Amino acid sequence: MKIRQIFALLLTAALVLSLCACGQDVPAADEVDSELPVRIMTLNGTTGFGMAQLISKAAKGEAALNYQISVETDASNVTAALISGSVDIAALPTNAASVVYNKTGGAVQVLVLNTLGVLYVVSDGSESISALADLEGKTVYAPAQNPTFIFKALCDEAGVNVTVDNTYAQPADLRTAVAAGEVALAVLPEPMVTIACSANDKLTVALDLTEEWDGVFGEGTLVQGCVVVRREFAEAHGAEVAKFLEEYEASVALLNDDAAAAAALIVEGGIFNAAPVAQKAIPKCNLCFIAGGEMEGALGKFLQTMHGAAPASVGGAVPAGDFYYVG
Repeated sequence: MKIRQIFALLLTAALVLSLCACGQDVPAADEVDSELPVRIMTLNGTTGFGMAQLISKAAKGEAALNYQISVETDASNVTAALISGSVDIAALPTNAASVVYNKTGGAVQVLVLNTLGVLYVVSDGSESISALADLEGKTVYAPAQNPTFIFKALCDEAGVNVTVDNTYAQPADLRTAVAAGEVALAVLPEPMVTIACSANDKLTVALDLTEEWDGVFGEGTLVQGCVVVRREFAEAHGAEVAKFLEEYEASVALLNDDAAAAAALIVEGGIFNAAPVAQKAIPKCNLCFIAGGEMEGALGKFLQTMHGAAPASVGGAVPAGDFYYVG
């Protein structure tokens, strides 16, 4: 057989093999793998509200990805899972995200901000409070950790001297005490504010701490909730991360477009247990979807402020620029 004939046969065989390979279901590098398990953790309460529609779609098999979503009641469970690598994506407080970044040497990145400020000062009416300065010299009860850090940073920067009492360390415990009339002034997050005020009609919302923070530190720089991804997962599965962000943005949009429908899904997904309260609280939760440069600017400033007030609250250091996912 002539060399030209042999070459032609080899070329034909190669073409056949190539066509066979094309017929196989092999996703391209930028094609979404709908079968890939995407392990997600979120918290019950406001930080998890944005996951409601996504949880519903995943349960019905209508999501674009194979989401495996769990709802946690304790942020430490979420941070532990991120550190161990047993979860890929998680919704958690912004300062907790910074702590995980520092503990793992930068193993997580922030995908998007999902909650701005959710803190309010609630009064039983015995004190006349209409401005932050009115708290001068008073005792204000606040949950431990993030609410206390934020409230103290705000008061210190504004030059208002207050005593912060952490007797009721958990928001739910403080809410109960406020509703029972055992506390005159308290810092509470939504939806705890709505629950307390519904139980005691003498309670009033004296101050919106987001508005107070904007006036002292700059508008949009109080950011309390976010969604993070493990860096290893993001680098290996960029197409899936992009698809998650697309579906998550639609899930967050429902909260602002149809609070009643969103509230029903929030209860259905185990994120909160009372649809009427969730529906009433949603407009006061400052829920959002902020990514890219705007995310980095707002969160960077917030973490700088928190580091100045209490370095341990952000893990001892402000994260570097690679903390922010740019896709």
